[in-house]
Amino acid sequence: MPILNEYLDVVEAAKILHVHWETVKRLCREGQIAAQKVHNKWLIHKDDLNLFANTYDARRGKRKNNM
Repeated sequence: MPILNEYLDVVEAAKILHVHWETVKRLCREGQIAAQKVHNKWLIHKDDLNLFANTYDARRGKRKNNM
């Protein structure tokens, strides 16, 4: 049986990765972060987040130049 204190939600994971929580949610949906969806909430194991964080490059998007 999994111990829940070993899991993070998207808000906690976003703070660790220094990105917006919606970015973490998208990465979970796309399968880039190993996560389980439980009752409409993504749960990420701390070890899986650490593995992802070691390879993730948080790049910021470029703003469009509307001239």
